[in-house]
Amino acid sequence: MLVQSARLFRLIVSHHLHHSCTCSATQTFQRKLRSAAAAISRELKSMEPLKTAQDSEVPTTNSPLTSTKSSTNDVSSVDTDTASDKDKTSAVGLLPGETVVKEGKAAILFPSANVVFYNPVQEFNRDLTCAVITEFARELLAQRGVKVVVPGETERVVVSLSEEMNEADVKTEEKNGAEEPAVTATVGEKCEHGLRVLEGLAASGLRSVRFALEVPGLQSVTANDFSTKAAALIARNAQYNGVSHLLQASCKDASMLMYEMRGKNARYDVIDLDPYGSPSCFLDAAVQAVSEGGLLCITCTDMAVMAGNSGETCYSKYGSVSIKSRYCHEMALRIILHSLDQRAAVYQRYIQPLLSVSVDFYIRVFVRVFTGQATVKNSASKQALIYNCVGCGSFHLQRMGKRRSNGKNMKYSAATGPPVGPECEHCGQSHQLGGPIWAEPIHDLPFVQKVLSAVSGNPSRFGTSKRIEGVLSMVTEELEDVPLYYTVDSLSSTIHCNTPPLLQFRSALLHAGYSVSLSHACKNAIKTDAPPAAIWDIMRCWEKANPVKREKLSQTSPAFKILSTEPSLEACFTVREDANPQSRKRHLTRFQENPQAFWGPKARAKAGGGISTDLQDKRKKFQNKRKNQVTDSQLKSFPCKRFKEGTCTHGDKCCYSHDPEQTPEEKVE
Repeated sequence: MLVQSARLFRLIVSHHLHHSCTCSATQTFQRKLRSAAAAISRELKSMEPLKTAQDSEVPTTNSPLTSTKSSTNDVSSVDTDTASDKDKTSAVGLLPGETVVKEGKAAILFPSANVVFYNPVQEFNRDLTCAVITEFARELLAQRGVKVVVPGETERVVVSLSEEMNEADVKTEEKNGAEEPAVTATVGEKCEHGLRVLEGLAASGLRSVRFALEVPGLQSVTANDFSTKAAALIARNAQYNGVSHLLQASCKDASMLMYEMRGKNARYDVIDLDPYGSPSCFLDAAVQAVSEGGLLCITCTDMAVMAGNSGETCYSKYGSVSIKSRYCHEMALRIILHSLDQRAAVYQRYIQPLLSVSVDFYIRVFVRVFTGQATVKNSASKQALIYNCVGCGSFHLQRMGKRRSNGKNMKYSAATGPPVGPECEHCGQSHQLGGPIWAEPIHDLPFVQKVLSAVSGNPSRFGTSKRIEGVLSMVTEELEDVPLYYTVDSLSSTIHCNTPPLLQFRSALLHAGYSVSLSHACKNAIKTDAPPAAIWDIMRCWEKANPVKREKLSQTSPAFKILSTEPSLEACFTVREDANPQSRKRHLTRFQENPQAFWGPKARAKAGGGISTDLQDKRKKFQNKRKNQVTDSQLKSFPCKRFKEGTCTHGDKCCYSHDPEQTPEEKVE
């Protein structure tokens, strides 16, 4: 059985490369991949038949997030797959040092050496992607006469977050009398009229395997990686999970693969790019290789660049200057959308954002790409520059273009500006110039509502369903036409006063006649259509009730200049009922705690294989917080403060000195 599996793997890889490799460079990849396949087959031949999944000798590892926070329904769903796991393990053997990582319905063979990248914290990313692609497939395939069937979903539901309801208002969708599609698409089965999916940077292939096992209505899934070892592992994982009829492994440069598939009949319906770092080098190929109305799923993990630490680097990658500000995470979302729209416009194409989220240490956007020369002309008026005050943090947007309707035609002209003077009218400081950024809505609320309804109606489908429900609920509550946001703590810090409670500040804006919402990108965010002058008037009224010591303020400080002006409106801080959003009332999981210790980005996979250096040791070494690192042995030269107070409970094991006669001079020495 193992020999036949190895021969089958060589046939699959050689058949794929026979059609794809046309140049000398790709022939080199073919020889490398064949040699890797031969090595795997030799190891498989020498191994004894693998025992079943019930045998305790098979190393199995569950995803940390799923194992610690999964419900009983999740556990039962894993138990029902025991029989299929037996078939998988009987067909593919584990190589020395490999473990089985389970996430969702997939079981991935993962090497102990850091030769293929894997991050368990991004389970939320993969769950959300499966949910979005499922709803995208439901809409697209309905136009082709195909009905999508999702396991565990008995009936379509609509979740209402209206102000009148304290809990989810679940209503069964009424039948409109239309005829049911004759063709149905289920998970794990090939659909002739289904979606063609490409994962350009697949690594272990976990995401692609989950697509094949959990997303219905797929025609094919191509899992590509530049590494020959990763491509060989992808093929083994496809065979291990029994999805070789849907999933094909590819070993190519992701950009070259997408450039080769630019033809109208060869384009992919869904392209997923989740690189280690910036996706900027893949965007030009991606906007060309996606089909008409197709879906692009893009992840950016270079948040230091996009959040303002390196504005010049951000401009070189995305064509936009990032600035340090409180709204940096939403600005990062709008920067990547600007970059996508700019690159698509070169080919007479434009984007339609479906969902854009900033979570953990990365951002994720889902956009559809269409073709239309007339619509592309609107691109300039969809972008805007940002004038950000360095003193008080007030910001103004300047559109790059102007358009207005002239009967049946649209008239375009250059924008007029700037919207600010040489100095800030509130604090007298100068402005920073950032952008351009995407200034249109970053979500398609009807589509987000469908995804939220599907996840809420079938919570056992994903291990992170509660968090998906919380994040999407906040997204549906955000103001659509209000870019960026303020934070209550930064406003208070500017004038050195106590921070007003969130509900009172929101109520003051509502009493003044403005709209207000929270943001999923920041816990203390305030999105409002109120101008900066109204916001500072409310803060002046709050300062009168909670006065600061103005004699300590410098006359050149922003606080002194702002508080020297009398407010033009009388703010009312009485809490209103509609000031508290439904997602907050229902205590949904909106901003979860750190899922595990050191949960951030993991170490990059090493091209040559082998065990990578401990990431935590590298962080301690290169933090540069101390030029001369203090070791545990050197801490004995410092006196223990708790010992002097008589509260130290460590005794001789304390890393500090318990010598009562130690002087400050000895400590310095």
